Amino acid sequence: MRTDLPQTVRTITEVLHRKGARAMLVGGAVRDMLMEKAVKDYDIEVYGLKTLEALEAVLSSFGSVNQVGKSFGIVKLRVGEEEYDFSFPRTEQKTGKGHRGFDVTVDGTLSFKAAAKRRDFTINAMGYDIISGEVLDPYGGFDDLKRGVLRHIDDATFVEDPLRVYRAVQFAARFGFNVAQETARLCQKMVDEGMLEELPKERIFEEWRKLLLKAPKPSVGFELMREWGITKRYYPELHALIGCPQDPKWHPEGDVWVHTLMALDAMQGELKIKNEKLKISDKQKLKLLFAVLCHDFGKPLTTTIELENGEIVYWQEYNKNKSILKEMHTNTIYHSLFTIHSAKHIRAIGHEKAGIEPTRTFLYRLTNEHDFIETILPLVEHHLKPSQFYAQGAKDGAIRRLATKVNIKELVLVATADHFGRGELKAQGAGSREYLSGKWLISRAEELEVKEKPLKPLIQGRDLIALGMKPSPRFKEILEDIYQKQMDGLFNTKEEAIAYITHHFC
Repeated sequence: MRTDLPQTVRTITEVLHRKGARAMLVGGAVRDMLMEKAVKDYDIEVYGLKTLEALEAVLSSFGSVNQVGKSFGIVKLRVGEEEYDFSFPRTEQKTGKGHRGFDVTVDGTLSFKAAAKRRDFTINAMGYDIISGEVLDPYGGFDDLKRGVLRHIDDATFVEDPLRVYRAVQFAARFGFNVAQETARLCQKMVDEGMLEELPKERIFEEWRKLLLKAPKPSVGFELMREWGITKRYYPELHALIGCPQDPKWHPEGDVWVHTLMALDAMQGELKIKNEKLKISDKQKLKLLFAVLCHDFGKPLTTTIELENGEIVYWQEYNKNKSILKEMHTNTIYHSLFTIHSAKHIRAIGHEKAGIEPTRTFLYRLTNEHDFIETILPLVEHHLKPSQFYAQGAKDGAIRRLATKVNIKELVLVATADHFGRGELKAQGAGSREYLSGKWLISRAEELEVKEKPLKPLIQGRDLIALGMKPSPRFKEILEDIYQKQMDGLFNTKEEAIAYITHHFC
């Protein structure tokens, strides 16, 4: 077990100990120490002091004290760049909707077991006595940790904060734990009863962020969301992927849902490799992961199935009516779709563009970050371009124009995850773990200096004014014409562009 606590924490603990108080490291910090993981957030619960003011008096000599959480018995201490949460043990009673609808009772004399009962899972309800080194484990968290089981502590306290359903999802995926049957049943019951509807999107988005950024295989969490009815009830764009067929020639792994989860895990793997080399920010990683999650949202809207008899079935219409078709046991289309591998062709022509609107709707349900959402949409719209351009041998102008619509480096990462998020293929690059289309496009984009940004225009409005032209609505037309010719390679220098303008427009 790791015990490399910051010296500031140890020193404060010793001061508190001399005053007859006991400082306990609690929550995720203890869990991470036992799992031999680095601890990022230190939460210290203090037992034995009579008042919060007494705690503040001790802490104030070490740094600046923030009383924002005082009503919850929490005092934040900042020492240089570090911040620590010190708190009194407390009990909570649900009095209304939302995460603020609690009646909090702060009590420095409370037992550790009583205080820990309000926590969500047994693995988060352990305490570490910083002075003695003793681990307090009133609910069997250490055994669950060893067995890889995520188990809630108490039915009554667990349901008081419905966000814990999403926390179960991301914890299970992050740690590779199995959710205890009783916990899974309770989570599903909470979904069925609509308890999650009181949650603000900001809190939900934070759990999604942890799932996507911290889980080695985010697919584990999304499978739980499917099993517990979360996708069906709250995310129709995601749920529509389930069962949507794909051509087995290109997608032997199964339906669009299975492919999407495989692609998501593939992206996580790619980002781990790239992050070590390029230090990609969390914000950029989150954008790329959401782009992969959403990249095939257009398939349920555009998929068609050509049967052996030449008849075309539109998946969207079939899917709406399949409950009726199930009763028509002699219906040939229905039976053909149950042997989907015998279909002549399955196509989803235009699914890239068709996916833009459902992606926008889905993301706005999670966050109001408009700029963030707008950067994801082009990655969805153009995710097939690397493979298409490689197959077509796209010209320089086409690659330069693509760079005006999307970041090519990011696009290739999305397309790479899409390529490897499937079963065994006889496609190009499948055996070598190399995506040739992406490698080719990155190489060409680097040569053209448009890998991460569009081609810089040779001519701007001020250049036209310098040539003696008067500002007018025509400026826009001239600048666009020059830029298009620049992207086609007709101009390589500013002098060449000016000579063209002088000849044609002056």
